[in-house]
Amino acid sequence: MKDAKVSIIVPCYNQAQYLDEALQSVLDQTYKNWECIIINDGSPDNTMEIAENWIAKDKRFKYYYQENAGVSSARNLGITNALGEYILPIDGDDKIAKDYINHAIEAFEKDISLKVVYCKAEKFGDENGEWKLPPFSLQSLALDNMIFCSALYKKTDWERVEGYDNRMLDGLEDWEFWIAILKNGGNVLRLDITGFYYRIKLISRQKKLEGAIKKNLFNYLSIKHADFFVEQLGSFGALNDNLKKEIDCFYAKLKSEKFVIDLFCKTFFGFTIFGKINKK
Repeated sequence: MKDAKVSIIVPCYNQAQYLDEALQSVLDQTYKNWECIIINDGSPDNTMEIAENWIAKDKRFKYYYQENAGVSSARNLGITNALGEYILPIDGDDKIAKDYINHAIEAFEKDISLKVVYCKAEKFGDENGEWKLPPFSLQSLALDNMIFCSALYKKTDWERVEGYDNRMLDGLEDWEFWIAILKNGGNVLRLDITGFYYRIKLISRQKKLEGAIKKNLFNYLSIKHADFFVEQLGSFGALNDNLKKEIDCFYAKLKSEKFVIDLFCKTFFGFTIFGKINKK
């Protein structure tokens, strides 16, 4: 398994200005048995020219073009043509550390129960510093995504869930994919290394994810993976009961705090703020 091929999938749309950095981080890998598939998702920039330069430099780079159909479709095209046992997606504006793949493959070799291996991350670009993400658990995954797109997994798992969901054009496709491959079992490992560098831009697809778009995506996820959300968070009835209990606890605590404040004010200042304190 140590020599297993890794297929690195790089979908590109309007990211040509960053693509050289991303592909250089691929070329710098200490793990050598990889191929890198660049997918031009109908980008109007010079993505093809840059890709051809890298193919001329190293034949492990490959290139495909499709009419614009979104990142899920672009990844699926790349993985369909991938020869690797393992898949590592990287967006065309991000980077990976030179030893990331090597550490990930070692982890898979030691633990056959692993389905996903990822790492610590840093932000760069318009914002810098550690990208602090909560530890993984299925229950936490039901509340929000904490695994970025650039994690390694087996191609067979991608095949089992029929790939990334092409209908999620507006975002959250990574979250949906992790739910799909993990909800029925399998372990996840976050390596104790910083291996992924996430570019922050003032304008990005993620920052446009709000309002009706976000609501529609949440509705879609809730229906598609209802079994997962019920198992991890409970039914709507259980959620409603828990919410009522939390509200009751809040008001009970608030009532108690008001009483203490009034007692203090009455004792030392002769007046109350919230109500009357009877003195015997």
